[in-house]
Amino acid sequence: MYIDELKKIFKNVLVNEPMSKHTSFRTGGPADVFAEADSAESIARALEVLKRENIPYFIMGNGSNLLVSDRGIEGVVIEIGAGMNSITADGNSIYAQAGALLSSLAQTAADKSLTGFEFASGIPGSVGGAVFMNAGAYDGEIKNIIEYADVMDKDGNIFRMDKDELCLSYRHSAVADRELIVLGAVFTGEKGDIQDIRDKMADLAARRRDKQPLNYPSAGSTFKRPEGYFAGKLIEDSGLKGKTIGGAQVSEKHAGFIINTGNAVSDDILELIDCCIKTVYNKFGVTLSPEVRIIGRK
Repeated sequence: MYIDELKKIFKNVLVNEPMSKHTSFRTGGPADVFAEADSAESIARALEVLKRENIPYFIMGNGSNLLVSDRGIEGVVIEIGAGMNSITADGNSIYAQAGALLSSLAQTAADKSLTGFEFASGIPGSVGGAVFMNAGAYDGEIKNIIEYADVMDKDGNIFRMDKDELCLSYRHSAVADRELIVLGAVFTGEKGDIQDIRDKMADLAARRRDKQPLNYPSAGSTFKRPEGYFAGKLIEDSGLKGKTIGGAQVSEKHAGFIINTGNAVSDDILELIDCCIKTVYNKFGVTLSPEVRIIGRK
């Protein structure tokens, strides 16, 4: 039985694990099997087992940009998190494993008086997911600070991709296109004044608290920014601010966020996403695309 083999590879393997425990939306049905990775070797060994047994799998990070179906996820979910979250600084460079939080990366940079990382201080995701989607905020992006990433393919081969090979653009990367697994990355900053860096991080944190519904579960910005527009403004101008379906709501604080007011299920959120897409298109002729990754059983 492949589950018994996985239990020999990973320290923590759970069966029928609710994904609501592992996503920032706090929704989602059970993963058939959920495992926590603690090394690149363990991931490679697991992939070998799953490939042999023809078991589907999904690699996740901090779960801050995922919407998991209420019907759960078939196969195995491998989480790259606390077991692979080391951060090492060397001069102007910082190596971070994929499970390290972006906030921890930004804090390490600040401690070393390295500027350029401030934008990442309030993004709730992990390094792996951030490279996968070229995460960004407040005019900063991963592509501005990354030097290279160590990745693994479906056969367990590990190799390095430099900045150009990663093809990072708005919420896109070659890692996503090729369905690769990020294991870690090196980032480079410039020497700056530590107080200026901390002041900028504090200013960005205050702006987030002021403008974003941080007191409710969400996946951050629900939609990508359409070229020439702002998704939140289009949604608000469509009269959808505060719109609710079940326990899901278009935030009254920022219409670009769909939030879980407490008892939402993923179907509520999906229906509200569809409502926003259709309403905005009918009113403005602009097609919104979800920034959140929608996964799991249909």
